[in-house]
Amino acid sequence: MRYFAVGLINTSVHWAVFFLIFYRFHNLQMIANFIAFCCSTSCNIFLNARWTFNSSVTMAKYISFFIFIGSLSLLTGYIADHFHIPSLITLIVFSGTCLIGGFLFSKYVIFKDTKPLTISSQR
Repeated sequence: MRYFAVGLINTSVHWAVFFLIFYRFHNLQMIANFIAFCCSTSCNIFLNARWTFNSSVTMAKYISFFIFIGSLSLLTGYIADHFHIPSLITLIVFSGTCLIGGFLFSKYVIFKDTKPLTISSQR
């Protein structure tokens, strides 16, 4: 649930920045999706490290997460531009992919040596 809550915050940031860059500055979806990703990913990793996984963030963890999710962002935007997919569909697909892929990557790679916080462990 904590990961999901952080995901909602990050998704909101991502969508807002995407629409601003894509519609206001008329950029490609690949560019808008990547810039939006850059804006929301720092928030994501720090909130999840502290609140979801009770861990710290090292530069290596940050860079690994950034590269993984950034690659998903660029790939999603590239495919959307190539096939002329509407921007809303691009955001929905990327958000779902990022939620699942980001959680699995965080849990099994970035924070693999930590246990997620539970409600009973907050006392």
